[in-house]
Amino acid sequence: MTYKQVIARQKSAEARILKQFNNNPNVKNESGIYVLRRTDENGIKYAYIGQAKKMITRLGQHLLGYQHIDLSIKKHGFYNKEKNPYGYIIEMWYYPEEQLDEKEREFIKSRAEAGYQLRNKTAGGQDKGKVGIDENKPSRGYYDGKKQGRVDTIKEVKTYFDKYLDYSIKGEPNKIKERKYEEFGNLLEEK
Repeated sequence: MTYKQVIARQKSAEARILKQFNNNPNVKNESGIYVLRRTDENGIKYAYIGQAKKMITRLGQHLLGYQHIDLSIKKHGFYNKEKNPYGYIIEMWYYPEEQLDEKEREFIKSRAEAGYQLRNKTAGGQDKGKVGIDENKPSRGYYDGKKQGRVDTIKEVKTYFDKYLDYSIKGEPNKIKERKYEEFGNLLEEK
């Protein structure tokens, strides 16, 4: 993907966020606290609280990302009274950057006290007061995906050889062919 394509995707995502506010000119891309909240079909309330120096940009990044909250937004979408009553509602409050850590902690605490199941991994803030509130597994990145793909492929190839195929050395055996034969056998034995 080219730089221009990345920028175009980000701008498109930001436009989708602004659409949630009916393109209200009072909605600004400034620093503050945002809350993503929803109530599911069973009446269970969920919330995610975040801080950003540029809230519209950050909310747009949630539409393009693969963190737990990003995936939840993709799955549940945004609130629409007729079409999606269980989607996320976005709320935003503007604060100066130096107040963001304190305000994020306040919002997280108030939503927890209001009975929301929080989707945040920490109790808020980017400073030294940051503490975890949820299991914090590292996200699966590109190399984790490659590693899992290798494991899955080996399993599948092993199944083919166990059920349908045999392997042998082509032509006259020599040290290189024997070593490769052994390497292939070892590969099929990987777990």
